[in-house]
Amino acid sequence: MRYFTIVTLLSIVGVVAQFGDATAKVVRAEVLARTPYGIFKPGEYVRLDMRVFGEISPDEAIPDISKAVRNSRGFVDYSTRVTVIMPGESARGNGTLLVDVPNRGRAISASLFNSPRNVLVPLGSFDHGTGFLQDYGFAVATVAWELGYGVELPTFVESDGKPRYLEYATMAIVRDVANYLSVAKADDMGTSNPLAGKVGRSIALGYSQTGRFLKTFLLRGFNVAEGRRVFSGIHILGAASGHIKLESVPGPNSGAGNIPLFDDPEVRGVAEEPLAIADIVAEVRKRGEVAPYIVFVNTTTDYFSLRASFGRTGGDGSQEKPLPDNIRAYDIAGASHGLSVGKSPCKYPFAILDWHPVMRSTLLALDRWVSKRVPPPASDLMPLIAATQDSMALRAPAHLPNAATLVPALDGDGNAVGGVRLPDMEAPLGTHGGQNPPLSFQCALASSYRAFPKTKGEREAQTDSRAALLERYKDKNEYLNRIRMAVRSLEKRGLILSEDAAVLMHSAAEVVFPK
Repeated sequence: MRYFTIVTLLSIVGVVAQFGDATAKVVRAEVLARTPYGIFKPGEYVRLDMRVFGEISPDEAIPDISKAVRNSRGFVDYSTRVTVIMPGESARGNGTLLVDVPNRGRAISASLFNSPRNVLVPLGSFDHGTGFLQDYGFAVATVAWELGYGVELPTFVESDGKPRYLEYATMAIVRDVANYLSVAKADDMGTSNPLAGKVGRSIALGYSQTGRFLKTFLLRGFNVAEGRRVFSGIHILGAASGHIKLESVPGPNSGAGNIPLFDDPEVRGVAEEPLAIADIVAEVRKRGEVAPYIVFVNTTTDYFSLRASFGRTGGDGSQEKPLPDNIRAYDIAGASHGLSVGKSPCKYPFAILDWHPVMRSTLLALDRWVSKRVPPPASDLMPLIAATQDSMALRAPAHLPNAATLVPALDGDGNAVGGVRLPDMEAPLGTHGGQNPPLSFQCALASSYRAFPKTKGEREAQTDSRAALLERYKDKNEYLNRIRMAVRSLEKRGLILSEDAAVLMHSAAEVVFPK
């Protein structure tokens, strides 16, 4: 398979400005089903299941597109599945379209924002959960992009006689569908855009794989359509460093899912410069584009298992680069990259720290930044130190010989210091977010939780160096006071919402404390 480096693609990205956004477009958008979704604070919501058809100019900066099959007008066709959850006729939304870029074929928005404490809405689900997104008036559009998950990509036949699918074309597809839903009155056939007049701005959402997709999307010039910015805001969880590798693949499966992990840290196409957030924004501004407002949320695990420090330093040394003024970044101390349920096949139980409250508060803060130019809370990052062999961190790749993997500093309990500290970390009942051997894909990303011993006797019997609960807290009231102070501090700073503050306090009150 051909491999295109970031540098190679940057050399041709200027073609987009000349050809791409002037001619690429949505030709037809069909609503296949319209069903009631539920009643929320703004009123009735509806779900639209759609098929969107479009065409791309063969002159776009997309590798191999000049080889692709063309239609009678000389353009390259595609179609994709889109699911829209939006206020109905009698409801009034907040004017923001949240474009959900699915992770490995799974919708992410309901899971990231509507999950209640301790009850995860699964990735891929459109379940209501808490109804947070709908209660706050967001319209949500989930746009399929990955081969094998609802998108029909442009193709060509290689010299071996076998078809190839242009997965890189998915960047243009996400751009054009988002642009159509955000600003168009109708498609080329005259059929009305169901969101016409209902939204005035759009925010893209990416998680892990699709957070990297959106950074690459921005870097390579795809956040412009018809001469204007497509996404005014971007919200990303778990992708502070790295890009996404897209190329022409034989199918039937996507080629976009392979990432560097402990069993193969040398995977190319992800850890490619420019890696630092500052450098990506500089490239965007160098082209004369208006950079979107971006919120990055990272976890402890992202640093240990996914080299998140490169997003702060780049791949050449350990010196941190200042964040640009359009960026906010929040490290959630003790959080895992993903929350897994069920019995752990790893050495320790899965991590349990619920980071959803920070996702909710930062989305609303980003929306205010985009709509009202009200800046979010200041960035809050964990202090980093050089990774050592016993820290079990993913080492830097060989093709970046000067890169340094940095990881959060840990306290005596193994908990990360600094960053956004949820109450579970300010008054801990255990060690959150530790590495979880054998560092397989699941274990490396789910990380671990190790409860503290309850009493001194239990600690001594287990030869555990960590203080027991009754050695940390005089009684449950002292524990609850520490939780309360942490809750109020985060609420005052705008990093959790009042409704989540109440849930956190209730949850702490339910903890059974040893006598």
